[in-house]
Amino acid sequence: MWNLQGKKAVITGGTKGIGLAVTQEFLDLGAEVLVVARSTKPIENKLRGSARLFRLDGDVTDPSFRQHLLRKVQEQWGRLDVLVNNVGTNIRKKFVEYTEEEYRQLFETNLFSMTALTQGAFELLKDSGNGSVINVASVAGSLDVQTGPPYGMTKAAIIQLTRHLAVEWAQFNIRVNAVSPWYIKTPLTEPVLSNPERLERIIARTPLSRVGEPAEVSGIIAFLAMDKSSYITGQNISVDGGMSVKGL
Repeated sequence: MWNLQGKKAVITGGTKGIGLAVTQEFLDLGAEVLVVARSTKPIENKLRGSARLFRLDGDVTDPSFRQHLLRKVQEQWGRLDVLVNNVGTNIRKKFVEYTEEEYRQLFETNLFSMTALTQGAFELLKDSGNGSVINVASVAGSLDVQTGPPYGMTKAAIIQLTRHLAVEWAQFNIRVNAVSPWYIKTPLTEPVLSNPERLERIIARTPLSRVGEPAEVSGIIAFLAMDKSSYITGQNISVDGGMSVKGL
Protein backbone atom coordinates (compact mmCIF):
# COMPACT_ATOMS: atom_id res chain seq x y z
CA MET A 1 0.00 0.00 0.00
CA TRP A 2 3.01 2.31 0.14
CA ASN A 3 2.56 3.15 -3.53
CA LEU A 4 0.18 4.77 -5.98
CA GLN A 5 -0.06 1.85 -8.39
CA GLY A 6 -3.13 2.12 -10.58
CA LYS A 7 -4.08 5.60 -9.32
CA LYS A 8 -5.26 8.13 -11.90
CA ALA A 9 -4.15 11.61 -10.88
CA VAL A 10 -4.50 15.16 -12.17
CA ILE A 11 -1.87 17.66 -11.00
CA THR A 12 -2.39 21.31 -11.84
CA GLY A 13 0.68 23.51 -12.14
CA GLY A 14 2.77 20.36 -12.33
CA THR A 15 5.73 21.62 -14.36
CA LYS A 16 7.87 23.45 -11.82
CA GLY A 17 8.56 23.83 -8.11
CA ILE A 18 6.31 21.81 -5.82
CA GLY A 19 4.10 20.71 -8.72
CA LEU A 20 7.02 19.21 -10.61
CA ALA A 21 8.18 17.38 -7.49
CA VAL A 22 4.66 15.98 -7.01
CA THR A 23 4.54 14.85 -10.63
CA GLN A 24 7.88 13.04 -10.29
CA GLU A 25 6.88 11.48 -6.97
CA PHE A 26 3.56 10.19 -8.29
CA LEU A 27 5.25 8.68 -11.35
CA ASP A 28 7.91 7.04 -9.17
CA LEU A 29 5.14 5.52 -7.04
CA GLY A 30 3.31 4.05 -10.02
CA ALA A 31 0.47 6.50 -10.71
CA GLU A 32 -0.81 7.58 -14.09
CA VAL A 33 -0.48 11.36 -14.12
CA LEU A 34 -2.10 14.07 -16.18
CA VAL A 35 -0.12 17.28 -15.76
CA VAL A 36 -1.96 20.52 -16.43
CA ALA A 37 -0.22 23.86 -16.98
CA ARG A 38 -0.29 26.84 -19.29
CA SER A 39 2.69 25.19 -20.95
CA THR A 40 3.86 21.66 -20.18
CA LYS A 41 6.86 21.99 -22.49
CA PRO A 42 9.31 22.47 -19.55
CA ILE A 43 8.82 18.84 -18.47
CA GLU A 44 9.48 17.32 -21.89
CA ASN A 45 13.13 16.68 -21.10
CA LYS A 46 12.80 16.35 -17.32
CA LEU A 47 10.22 13.56 -17.34
CA ARG A 48 10.51 12.04 -20.81
CA GLY A 49 10.04 8.33 -21.32
CA SER A 50 7.18 7.60 -18.92
CA ALA A 51 4.19 5.93 -20.57
CA ARG A 52 2.14 6.95 -17.52
CA LEU A 53 2.68 10.69 -18.01
CA PHE A 54 0.11 12.73 -19.94
CA ARG A 55 0.15 16.47 -20.55
CA LEU A 56 -2.49 19.08 -21.24
CA ASP A 57 -1.73 22.73 -21.97
CA GLY A 58 -4.23 25.32 -20.83
CA ASP A 59 -5.26 27.90 -18.28
CA VAL A 60 -7.37 26.55 -15.41
CA THR A 61 -8.87 30.01 -14.89
CA ASP A 62 -10.64 29.52 -18.24
CA PRO A 63 -14.03 27.77 -17.75
CA SER A 64 -13.96 26.25 -21.24
CA PHE A 65 -10.53 24.74 -20.58
CA ARG A 66 -11.70 23.27 -17.28
CA GLN A 67 -14.53 21.56 -19.11
CA HIS A 68 -12.09 20.30 -21.73
CA LEU A 69 -9.85 18.92 -18.98
CA LEU A 70 -12.71 17.08 -17.26
CA ARG A 71 -13.90 15.62 -20.58
CA LYS A 72 -10.39 14.35 -21.27
CA VAL A 73 -10.24 12.65 -17.86
CA GLN A 74 -13.65 11.06 -18.48
CA GLU A 75 -12.64 9.80 -21.92
CA GLN A 76 -9.19 8.58 -20.89
CA TRP A 77 -9.87 7.07 -17.46
CA GLY A 78 -13.57 7.22 -16.71
CA ARG A 79 -12.76 8.19 -13.12
CA LEU A 80 -10.37 10.33 -11.09
CA ASP A 81 -8.61 8.96 -8.03
CA VAL A 82 -6.51 11.98 -7.07
CA LEU A 83 -6.81 15.70 -7.73
CA VAL A 84 -3.88 17.87 -6.66
CA ASN A 85 -4.83 21.55 -6.78
CA ASN A 86 -1.43 23.17 -6.96
CA VAL A 87 -1.81 26.14 -9.32
CA GLY A 88 -0.99 29.40 -7.59
CA THR A 89 0.74 32.74 -7.93
CA ASN A 90 1.47 35.83 -5.90
CA ILE A 91 2.00 39.57 -6.18
CA ARG A 92 3.91 40.87 -3.16
CA LYS A 93 3.24 44.43 -2.05
CA LYS A 94 1.53 46.43 0.67
CA PHE A 95 -2.24 46.08 0.82
CA VAL A 96 -2.99 49.70 -0.13
CA GLU A 97 -0.81 49.34 -3.23
CA TYR A 98 -2.87 46.58 -4.88
CA THR A 99 -5.13 47.48 -7.76
CA GLU A 100 -8.51 45.80 -7.95
CA GLU A 101 -7.31 43.99 -11.07
CA GLU A 102 -4.34 42.55 -9.17
CA TYR A 103 -6.21 41.15 -6.18
CA ARG A 104 -8.96 39.82 -8.41
CA GLN A 105 -6.28 38.06 -10.46
CA LEU A 106 -4.93 36.40 -7.32
CA PHE A 107 -8.37 35.22 -6.28
CA GLU A 108 -9.15 33.96 -9.78
CA THR A 109 -5.89 32.02 -10.08
CA ASN A 110 -5.43 30.73 -6.53
CA LEU A 111 -8.99 30.16 -5.36
CA PHE A 112 -11.81 30.43 -7.88
CA SER A 113 -10.20 28.21 -10.53
CA MET A 114 -9.50 25.36 -8.10
CA THR A 115 -12.95 25.72 -6.53
CA ALA A 116 -14.63 25.35 -9.93
CA LEU A 117 -12.34 22.50 -11.01
CA THR A 118 -12.90 20.59 -7.78
CA GLN A 119 -16.66 21.04 -8.05
CA GLY A 120 -16.58 19.89 -11.67
CA ALA A 121 -14.48 16.83 -10.78
CA PHE A 122 -16.96 15.58 -8.16
CA GLU A 123 -18.60 12.87 -10.28
CA LEU A 124 -15.23 11.58 -11.49
CA LEU A 125 -13.92 11.45 -7.91
CA LYS A 126 -17.10 9.72 -6.77
CA ASP A 127 -16.71 7.12 -9.52
CA SER A 128 -13.27 6.32 -8.10
CA GLY A 129 -14.87 4.96 -4.95
CA ASN A 130 -11.75 6.07 -3.12
CA GLY A 131 -11.05 9.62 -4.21
CA SER A 132 -8.56 12.04 -2.71
CA VAL A 133 -8.30 15.80 -3.17
CA ILE A 134 -5.12 17.50 -1.97
CA ASN A 135 -5.11 21.29 -1.96
CA VAL A 136 -1.79 23.12 -1.82
CA ALA A 137 -2.42 26.00 0.58
CA SER A 138 0.25 27.88 2.58
CA VAL A 139 1.16 28.85 6.11
CA ALA A 140 0.22 32.32 4.84
CA GLY A 141 -3.38 31.12 5.11
CA SER A 142 -3.00 30.83 8.88
CA LEU A 143 -0.32 33.38 9.81
CA ASP A 144 0.93 36.73 8.62
CA VAL A 145 4.17 35.97 6.79
CA GLN A 146 4.47 39.38 5.09
CA THR A 147 3.78 38.01 1.65
CA GLY A 148 0.74 40.15 0.74
CA PRO A 149 -2.77 39.99 2.24
CA PRO A 150 -4.65 38.80 -0.90
CA TYR A 151 -2.41 35.73 -1.19
CA GLY A 152 -3.01 34.85 2.45
CA MET A 153 -6.74 35.42 2.00
CA THR A 154 -6.91 32.97 -0.91
CA LYS A 155 -4.97 30.32 1.00
CA ALA A 156 -7.12 30.74 4.11
CA ALA A 157 -10.20 30.18 1.96
CA ILE A 158 -8.64 27.03 0.47
CA ILE A 159 -8.02 25.65 3.97
CA GLN A 160 -11.62 26.30 4.98
CA LEU A 161 -12.99 24.81 1.74
CA THR A 162 -10.91 21.72 2.53
CA ARG A 163 -12.66 21.32 5.88
CA HIS A 164 -16.14 21.78 4.46
CA LEU A 165 -15.66 19.37 1.57
CA ALA A 166 -14.08 16.74 3.82
CA VAL A 167 -17.36 16.59 5.75
CA GLU A 168 -19.71 16.95 2.79
CA TRP A 169 -17.96 14.40 0.58
CA ALA A 170 -17.08 11.80 3.21
CA GLN A 171 -20.26 9.85 2.39
CA PHE A 172 -18.85 9.31 -1.10
CA ASN A 173 -15.51 8.10 0.27
CA ILE A 174 -13.76 11.19 -1.08
CA ARG A 175 -11.10 12.52 1.27
CA VAL A 176 -10.08 16.19 1.13
CA ASN A 177 -6.91 17.52 2.75
CA ALA A 178 -4.64 20.53 2.48
CA VAL A 179 -0.88 20.95 2.72
CA SER A 180 0.56 24.28 3.86
CA PRO A 181 4.21 24.86 2.98
CA TRP A 182 6.44 27.55 4.47
CA TYR A 183 9.28 28.87 2.31
CA ILE A 184 10.28 26.18 -0.21
CA LYS A 185 12.96 26.57 -2.89
CA THR A 186 10.77 27.20 -5.94
CA PRO A 187 10.61 29.75 -8.77
CA LEU A 188 7.76 31.49 -6.91
CA THR A 189 9.86 32.12 -3.78
CA GLU A 190 13.17 32.80 -5.52
CA PRO A 191 12.72 36.61 -5.45
CA VAL A 192 12.31 36.46 -1.67
CA LEU A 193 14.99 33.88 -0.91
CA SER A 194 17.54 35.74 -3.03
CA ASN A 195 17.33 38.65 -0.57
CA PRO A 196 20.00 37.85 2.09
CA GLU A 197 18.32 39.89 4.82
CA ARG A 198 14.91 38.29 4.23
CA LEU A 199 16.44 34.80 4.01
CA GLU A 200 18.19 35.32 7.32
CA ARG A 201 14.90 36.30 8.97
CA ILE A 202 13.13 33.27 7.49
CA ILE A 203 15.79 30.85 8.70
CA ALA A 204 15.84 32.46 12.16
CA ARG A 205 12.08 31.88 12.42
CA THR A 206 12.43 28.20 11.40
CA PRO A 207 13.50 25.65 14.05
CA LEU A 208 15.12 23.41 11.42
CA SER A 209 17.17 26.47 10.37
CA ARG A 210 16.72 26.13 6.62
CA VAL A 211 14.16 26.52 3.85
CA GLY A 212 12.45 23.44 2.49
CA GLU A 213 12.88 21.46 -0.70
CA PRO A 214 10.01 20.67 -3.10
CA ALA A 215 10.45 16.94 -2.50
CA GLU A 216 9.75 17.51 1.20
CA VAL A 217 6.29 18.74 0.27
CA SER A 218 5.60 16.20 -2.47
CA GLY A 219 6.20 13.36 0.00
CA ILE A 220 3.29 14.34 2.23
CA ILE A 221 1.07 14.98 -0.80
CA ALA A 222 1.84 11.49 -2.09
CA PHE A 223 1.03 10.01 1.33
CA LEU A 224 -2.34 11.79 1.39
CA ALA A 225 -3.07 10.27 -2.03
CA MET A 226 -2.28 6.75 -0.84
CA ASP A 227 -4.72 4.24 0.60
CA LYS A 228 -2.42 4.21 3.64
CA SER A 229 -3.90 7.58 4.63
CA SER A 230 -7.49 6.36 4.27
CA TYR A 231 -8.60 7.66 7.70
CA ILE A 232 -7.20 11.16 7.24
CA THR A 233 -9.51 13.85 5.92
CA GLY A 234 -10.24 17.51 6.56
CA GLN A 235 -6.69 18.18 7.75
CA ASN A 236 -4.32 21.02 6.97
CA ILE A 237 -0.78 19.73 7.36
CA SER A 238 1.97 22.33 7.73
CA VAL A 239 5.26 21.55 6.03
CA ASP A 240 7.23 24.35 7.62
CA GLY A 241 10.29 23.12 9.49
CA GLY A 242 8.51 23.88 12.78
CA MET A 243 7.94 27.56 12.03
CA SER A 244 4.26 27.63 13.00
CA VAL A 245 4.86 26.18 16.47
CA LYS A 246 7.88 28.26 17.42
CA GLY A 247 7.47 30.57 20.40
CA LEU A 248 10.72 31.71 21.97
